[in-house]
Amino acid sequence: MSGLLVDADAIRALAEILTDTGLTEIEIAEKDSRIRVARTLSVQAAAAPAVAAAPVAAPVAAAPVPAAPADLSRHPGAVNSPMVGVAYLAPDPSSAPFVSEGQIVSAGQTLLLIEAMKTFNQIKAPKAGTIKTMLVASGDPVEFGQPLVIIE
Repeated sequence: MSGLLVDADAIRALAEILTDTGLTEIEIAEKDSRIRVARTLSVQAAAAPAVAAAPVAAPVAAAPVPAAPADLSRHPGAVNSPMVGVAYLAPDPSSAPFVSEGQIVSAGQTLLLIEAMKTFNQIKAPKAGTIKTMLVASGDPVEFGQPLVIIE
């Protein structure tokens, strides 16, 4: 480890972002260095006893609901997040959203912003079409590859 330089301040800052946003993983890369910080949530430990102790909850069938977001990321009109960050649907809180459901958009039109590392990144429509579904709300944390909008 003598050749490895660790930026403890950068790691602490990334860990703080994870805590503030509720994200589970964040990564930054610059030139030849890369820092990735990930965490596991302790909610998983609490979920195991509840499943074993409550067989009555099984008929409720909550399993199909989590499967839907995974399917939406493969939707041909899905616009997936290119990064981890926080989604914003308007340029500022007092402005109207960039787009809304049912609106016709052109290729290259700004759909929303994702804030990552205090930088606002425009997410643009990859094709022309109609906004079928907005899958995130302003202020929602988003993960890499998460579907944000469906354009048809």
